[in-house]
Amino acid sequence: MTIQQLHYVITISEMGSLNKASEVLYVTQPSLTSAVQELEKELGIVIFNRGGKGVTLTSDGAEFLQLARQVATQYDRLLDKYGKNGTLKKKFGVSAQHYSFAVKCFVEMVKQFDTEEYEFAIRETKTLDVIDDVASGKSEIGILYLSDFNRKAIEKFLRGNQLEFHPLIQCEPYVYLWKGHPLAGKTAIRLEELKDYPCLSFEQGGNGSFYFAEEILSTYEYIRTIHATDRATMLNLMVGLNGYTLCSGIICEELNGSDYVAIPFDAEDEVSGGTMLIGYVVKKNMILSTLGEKYVSELKKYLN
Repeated sequence: MTIQQLHYVITISEMGSLNKASEVLYVTQPSLTSAVQELEKELGIVIFNRGGKGVTLTSDGAEFLQLARQVATQYDRLLDKYGKNGTLKKKFGVSAQHYSFAVKCFVEMVKQFDTEEYEFAIRETKTLDVIDDVASGKSEIGILYLSDFNRKAIEKFLRGNQLEFHPLIQCEPYVYLWKGHPLAGKTAIRLEELKDYPCLSFEQGGNGSFYFAEEILSTYEYIRTIHATDRATMLNLMVGLNGYTLCSGIICEELNGSDYVAIPFDAEDEVSGGTMLIGYVVKKNMILSTLGEKYVSELKKYLN
């Protein structure tokens, strides 16, 4: 088994086609097919189902791919840290809950590197997808938060995927809304005052357990609720419907604009949102790439 074969398998799975993979890898299709067949013979498993419409992973192949990503990623990071004059285009990805500061720090990090040399990816996505992306090696770093409410559930998933959480900042909850909202001038907002307005939350998909919600008070029985899948839609709903969300209060005006405000949430004793501990997750015992180290540095600089 070679690193080259691992990269072949990873690329074929991403392309879903031997033809497309051979074009990306600059390898003839017969050579690519032969390399995969040799690997399958060595391992004693079938990695791909081959059909007229392309290739798909077998169950053994899916399991192998996850481990192959980890090995290939570690190898690339070793080359990034200690190798010289590598010709392989290096990849760096971040998966995050919907935080504008995560995007802002990503932008500042990318500015310091040559985009011809690196292939970058930033993914604002569901909580479980953040965990899955880092576990599979699709992203090097994930950004999410823990609270007294969700900690046990999230940490269980992190342990099961061999991930570790590194805290960045602890925040009290804020009400985030449009500056034209009737409550925008208040110094603090109670839950009772929000009952006439829709609570906005990010949809978590089929596995949308309240433990994976990006907003606090996910088990509270709101009178009015609207779910969205992206940050731009969330902001539009704030303006169009006087909606609001409960968040960390860390707002990047450069990306979100200056039309929104974060006001302290005055939690009543019986309905306490608790604090949010925002941090990043990575694979255990993994070496952070140069880009990963720089991204974490930008996060710490911005949040401090």
